[in-house]
Amino acid sequence: MLRWLIVVVLILIVFSGLQPWLQKLGFGRLPGDFRFRLFGRDFFLPIASTLLLSMVAAGIARWV
Repeated sequence: MLRWLIVVVLILIVFSGLQPWLQKLGFGRLPGDFRFRLFGRDFFLPIASTLLLSMVAAGIARWV
């Protein structure tokens, strides 16, 4: 279980580093992605982008 936790943390770090590039492609601005401000902090929940990226990854995994 510790290995999965490390993998998830590494993926989140990579995703946050690629976020400006992905936003140029339209990820993060889909209808199911939420941005809101709460207590003076900005929060971003990329629900639709996450679903789209996971479907692409599943398609690539199935194809390979």
